[in-house]
Amino acid sequence: MNEKELYEARIELVDFLIEVFWDAPSEAFLGRLLGDEISLPADSVNDSMDEGFETLRAWRAESRGTPIDKVHHQIEQEYTALFVGPRPPVLPHETYYREDTDFIGEGLATVEASYAAAGWTPPEKYPEENDFIAVELAFLRYLMQAQHDGREETFGFERVFLDEHLTHWIDPFLSDLRDEADSGLFLAAGLIFKGLIEFEDELIAQVVSG
Repeated sequence: MNEKELYEARIELVDFLIEVFWDAPSEAFLGRLLGDEISLPADSVNDSMDEGFETLRAWRAESRGTPIDKVHHQIEQEYTALFVGPRPPVLPHETYYREDTDFIGEGLATVEASYAAAGWTPPEKYPEENDFIAVELAFLRYLMQAQHDGREETFGFERVFLDEHLTHWIDPFLSDLRDEADSGLFLAAGLIFKGLIEFEDELIAQVVSG
């Protein structure tokens, strides 16, 4: 895989995760995911991502015989039960999972400071606070695109964001998903999210140290 293909693969993964988590996935997205236009990688990346793709393959195989409107209804119901509530068992916000700040407390300002330092403003389409999983993923996507465009300083911004934010809450978030989610799309996405963070952590370490 050359450098261009690697950037495209990284961004494609982030786009997939944003689609899954920012709101209940749309029927159009689910149709593409269950169709033939999206292929899953055959090569091993790391344990978390490999498990995530195996979980996704199993869900796709199980769901492909079901009408897409029924799949959409099931996924919409699970998204609401998991992340919206009432009394959702999984809250995909960084500050919810950190012990050094209150939920939507002062720790939110440190997340926003990371965005501001890199010159990024969260898009208004996300109806959640700026430590929400889809917002943090959108920032990661912004950094990847900036790296692809030759802005070398954004490797350092990603190094800080991984060290000070993403790596601090992925494990307890994934633990909650394992406990609460069906063995399907959302668990697969959580595993792929963890695998992506691990991959990015290793990649950025090589770039920054080199």
